[in-house]
Amino acid sequence: MQTINLKEKFSTFKKYWHPHQIAVVDNMQVLLAKLKDEFVWHKHEEEDELFFVQKGTLEMHFRDKVEIIAEGELIVVPKGVEHCPKTQNGEEVHVLLFEKLSTKHTGNVTSEKTVSEYPKI
Repeated sequence: MQTINLKEKFSTFKKYWHPHQIAVVDNMQVLLAKLKDEFVWHKHEEEDELFFVQKGTLEMHFRDKVEIIAEGELIVVPKGVEHCPKTQNGEEVHVLLFEKLSTKHTGNVTSEKTVSEYPKI
């Protein structure tokens, strides 16, 4: 049991769209990721995802709308809902993610951005 300094943890990596695990809570993982530009359209059939914006502004695109998540805000994407996270104007966005350990990075899609393992930091 020890405190985790998010700012310090974010300073340990540079790669975009590559989550890093900072904690596990029961069968859930807490991840940090740096985002820039556009991800891939995907969905998670069996898992919800929580995105908390630590720095910047995130656009969460859904097929029927776009939600803007500002610094200090969060959004939960329900299981089965197709989504595509994006940043604005090349901005680097820092997010904390909370999701089941079984959640695949890009859900039902495989792309050049897909990673299968998250480094533990």
